[in-house]
Amino acid sequence: MNSLGFIFRTSPHGNNSGREGLDAVLASSAYTEELALYFIDDGVFQLLKQQQPQAILSRDYIATFKMLELYDVENIYVNAESLRARGLTTDDLIIDVIVCEQAQLIEKMHQCRQLLTF
Repeated sequence: MNSLGFIFRTSPHGNNSGREGLDAVLASSAYTEELALYFIDDGVFQLLKQQQPQAILSRDYIATFKMLELYDVENIYVNAESLRARGLTTDDLIIDVIVCEQAQLIEKMHQCRQLLTF
C-alpha cells in the first residue's frame, strides 16, 4: 500500500491533537489519495457520536470526520481491543470504519511509508 498513516490515540477536547490530526489529514488529502487513519486507545473517542463539546466551551470538530468520504479517505481503521475496553461498538461511532485486531492493525501500519501520531 505504501500510504501515509495518521494515528489518533488521544481523546478529543482535552487537547488539540485530534483537531490538528484531522486538519493534517484533510490537507494531505489534496496531495495523495493513499491515506490511512488508525484509531487506537482513547483515540476511538474521536469518532464517538453525540458529543457535546460546547458544554466545556470547546470547538466541535468531530462532525468534520463525516467529510472524510468527500476527501476520498476510505482506509479508516479502529482497534477492536480499544473499542471493547471502552464498552463501545461501531454503532457508537459517527462514521463507518474497518475494525481490526491488534496484529492486523500493526501489519497495516507497517505498510505505511510514514506514520504521524496525534
